[in-house]
Amino acid sequence: MNPASILRRFPQLSALVVGDICLDRWCTYDPALAEASRETGLPRVAVTKVETTPGAGGTIANNLAALGAGRIAVLGAIGEDGFGWELQRALRVRGISPDLLVASSSLQTFTYTKHWNGATGEEDLPRTDYINAQPLAAEVERRIVATLGAHAASFDIILVSDQSETDAGGVVTQAVREAVCKLTNRVVWVDSRLRSELFHNVIVKPNQREAEEACTRLFGRVDYLALRRHIGPHPLVVTQGGDGVIIVDGTGEHRVATVPVANPVDICGAGDSFSAGAALAMAACGDIHQAARVGNLVASVTIMKKGTGTATPDEVIAAGERAAANAG
Repeated sequence: MNPASILRRFPQLSALVVGDICLDRWCTYDPALAEASRETGLPRVAVTKVETTPGAGGTIANNLAALGAGRIAVLGAIGEDGFGWELQRALRVRGISPDLLVASSSLQTFTYTKHWNGATGEEDLPRTDYINAQPLAAEVERRIVATLGAHAASFDIILVSDQSETDAGGVVTQAVREAVCKLTNRVVWVDSRLRSELFHNVIVKPNQREAEEACTRLFGRVDYLALRRHIGPHPLVVTQGGDGVIIVDGTGEHRVATVPVANPVDICGAGDSFSAGAALAMAACGDIHQAARVGNLVASVTIMKKGTGTATPDEVIAAGERAAANAG
């Protein structure tokens, strides 16, 4: 199947994104208005415009929506706060259902606040991140596991976004991970920054650094074949930026090349856009190599956009045509 025929199947598919769903707040500030506070003497950051988008696992959901998936929902934990309200609104306006999110007063909504200089267009101030430094409350964990069990069967694809870089605060706890790994008869696609080796019987997609670190933790050496055997029978998908993707399956390691982009605008979210395109393609065609090619095309579009960009089917098809022309 070519990319166009695979993309035509996306509207027939449904996808659930499970894990760390956060709010991205893109704040444009005017440096000319940075007058000192009368009370403290400290200069202010004068924000003149705010745009909100779903982030972390929400970035995957954004890309699923842009690619035309038929039904999309997210399952994670949010606070009973204003940022939680903003996140739900940002999801709904993109056609993503927030109805499975678990709200609790025991945590705050995971939020990244990013400051863009209105004069230069650059992000040049430290981010303000609203994180949860304590483990997920047991009641919230139980509700997430129960919700996953009740609704997973109604989705063709389960994508797991395990973004937390500490043992505390993340949604993908051991209990959630175990529940995910029991799911069958659908594509289960996992992206985990620090815990790839703890998932089993699912498709795991680390980037090169994450895969090497997982191998080192397990074996004291880099061995993708051993990592794939440890995880289970499904393919291991290792992304390598401009060098493409390594697919590790029962027959060995296979590279799926991509067309390098000389001057990418912003690589933030490239892995998420790859996962969205590749997971949808895997459900559409059942071929991991074809799926990786589609994921590469999606990422080649999104890295040419500022922020965590998305790609439409038309943009992906055009990228495929350019890649074919360059290869010829």
